[in-house]
Amino acid sequence: MRDVFVGGVGMTAFGKFPDRTVGNLAVEATTGALADAGLGVPDVETVFYANATAGLMTGQEMVRGQIALRETGLLGKPIVNVENACASASTAANLAWLSVASGQVDVALAVGAEKLSHPDKTRAFTALAAAVDQERLDELKAALYNEQADPAATGDRSFFMDVYADMAKKYMARSGATAEDFAAVAVKSHRHAALNPRAQYRNLVTVEEVLGSRQISGPLTLLMCSPIGDGAAAIVFCSEEVASRLETPKVRVRASSLVSGREGPSPETAAERAAKRAYEVAGLGPEDVDVVEVHDAAAPAELIIYEELGLCGPGEAPKLLASGDTTLGGRIPVNTSGGLISKGHPVGATGLAQLVELTEQLRGTLGERQVEGARVALAENGGGYLGPDPAAVCVTILSRD
Repeated sequence: MRDVFVGGVGMTAFGKFPDRTVGNLAVEATTGALADAGLGVPDVETVFYANATAGLMTGQEMVRGQIALRETGLLGKPIVNVENACASASTAANLAWLSVASGQVDVALAVGAEKLSHPDKTRAFTALAAAVDQERLDELKAALYNEQADPAATGDRSFFMDVYADMAKKYMARSGATAEDFAAVAVKSHRHAALNPRAQYRNLVTVEEVLGSRQISGPLTLLMCSPIGDGAAAIVFCSEEVASRLETPKVRVRASSLVSGREGPSPETAAERAAKRAYEVAGLGPEDVDVVEVHDAAAPAELIIYEELGLCGPGEAPKLLASGDTTLGGRIPVNTSGGLISKGHPVGATGLAQLVELTEQLRGTLGERQVEGARVALAENGGGYLGPDPAAVCVTILSRD
């Protein structure tokens, strides 16, 4: 396997853009990534296009990438459409990395784009709820609600917020975490996002404001949950030979580990297995990581993932958060972009957006939210739900060479 480098990155702002199409967003991110690399369309040998919900949001169920990228000049090249729920973009990145690492191509492009905003808000919730086993949906709901909530009450929210609420309650029981701890995650995310011009929400909030916002499910309030939104991100992956000719600082992909979840109890979660494999391939451990982006679709997930990634021991995440180590200026800042809660979560773009943030961190170009001296970065991106595992998790490790 060859070394693989990030040649260029591109990303739109995340937000609600009623006058833009998913293709329009994808074109902006794609042209931005190619321009950043200093490469042109003729240099691209293969394309992986990630999108999760267009089939249900707009009816574009097939050939999504060919349609979204038709104005980029990329038609005629291999375009592989990738859908893996909220892990779609990191899966596209994994495939692009693999195509270069294997020697099949020297330049591969991964693009992720999603448009979730719609006049009918329930359409997005319905689309997101498709990321669970529909044949087992009644069984999953019965186990999830356990007669503690009314399943019919999910009409004004994503089913996944009920999943995260259940995770939060179980985590509180085993760790002693409180709703105030979850609120503190949201406060940190908003503080970081305030420094990110591409973030969907850039306002500062207090713990009291987070706790006082509308209840969504269980201990989760509105400001603890990721919003509905639109956006796109793209990355050019290339061989060392190509990277040596580019003017951008060399950022190497040290590992890309993609796993599927398992049904029922398991000695290791999907995130733990993906992280373990990524650390092994990279020859690194959690103590070597300088900056992290995690899949915080709801605030409690960030604390849970601290532990799954080995950033702290079981039950120690609230203490790690309270220490300030995971905020900007701390020992290992997490979600410097603002995370899904504040940066936004257009699901088919999220995994690549995480890698855009980390690439820019390793390049040292992020100004006020720059992690000084960052050399190693890690991203964790999950998608779907099997119960209790997500359906897919990808952990990627980058380093500055």
